[in-house]
Amino acid sequence: MSKTKIAIIGCGAIGNTHADAYKQDERVEIAYAVDLIAERAQSFVTKYGATKAITDAAAAFADPSVTAVNICLPNDQHAPMTLAALKAGKHVMCEKPIALSLEEAAAMQAEAKKQKKQLAIGVVNRYNTYVNMAKDIIASGGLGKVYHASFSFKSFRSIPGLGGWFTTKKNSGGGVMIDWGIHFLDLALYALGLPEPVSVSGVAHSELARNMKDYAYTSMWAGPPKYEGVYDVEEFVSGVIRTKGPSINFEGAWAHNIDKPSMYLDFIGTKAGLRLEYRKGFTMYGSENGNLFEKTPRAKEINDFHAEMRAFIDSCGDGKPNRAHIDNVIISQKVIDAFYRSAAEGREAVV
Repeated sequence: MSKTKIAIIGCGAIGNTHADAYKQDERVEIAYAVDLIAERAQSFVTKYGATKAITDAAAAFADPSVTAVNICLPNDQHAPMTLAALKAGKHVMCEKPIALSLEEAAAMQAEAKKQKKQLAIGVVNRYNTYVNMAKDIIASGGLGKVYHASFSFKSFRSIPGLGGWFTTKKNSGGGVMIDWGIHFLDLALYALGLPEPVSVSGVAHSELARNMKDYAYTSMWAGPPKYEGVYDVEEFVSGVIRTKGPSINFEGAWAHNIDKPSMYLDFIGTKAGLRLEYRKGFTMYGSENGNLFEKTPRAKEINDFHAEMRAFIDSCGDGKPNRAHIDNVIISQKVIDAFYRSAAEGREAVV
């Protein structure tokens, strides 16, 4: 059986996660590991059986045997690298967020359509066992009419890579909302059946790391801090989203002065409610025959990253868009853009 040859662009943390998933799929050969740091690319040869380690993606794009490209780069590289890969005739898996802006995301979507190539986005939660169980319950009417959803993504003090690209807006596009919030937002919209968003009213605060050297923290992935760098993004957000279906509200923080982390989504219906713990299980609350109930299902979970990558390889082969196809995900970019406009202008923004 001929294998699907793929190039992984970016050999950092998420690149390793994706490479591990491809290694589990006997249909895939990691033909190129690409990273500006040669040693990181070379490590993929040892760990994941990559055929070749290189520092310039152009060589992978020029290789006609390469079917697909997996992009695991800083946010500002998503659009230019995806466009280059599509124009080279490759299918693309691009990590979340899609891009820095809706304009960039729309250009990526248009190019994928023009080239007749698959473009999937790294919204891994769409492949989570419990997320899909919750989605099925909502769709089947198990909660009754779902009229509201709420999500929280708050940590105590864990701004990532202080002074690096995570906290530099021109590279990241924003702070906690585009980093963590995009996962929760996309998960909520997906579980609700992608209700059409109408408007967003949001606020964003950048307070705790204004003086980076004074910022005390409990954890910092993508660190250590670079105090000579930039911190011009938000670490705390709050907002309300109006849709043509349920209303949605949220609150999130990389860092705030309450040491009570919370990572969950609530779906409120007329018959029952459901709390989904992020990347964990869920509990339903409701009443039957005049009695209150509480149910916590247990399921055999699959590795959602493995499922995500298998679905991408499937779509490369059969040409059928999967649940992570950009056409199904761009709704989240629209809401993120509206959120940042609302926060900047101090008023509700139309999606």
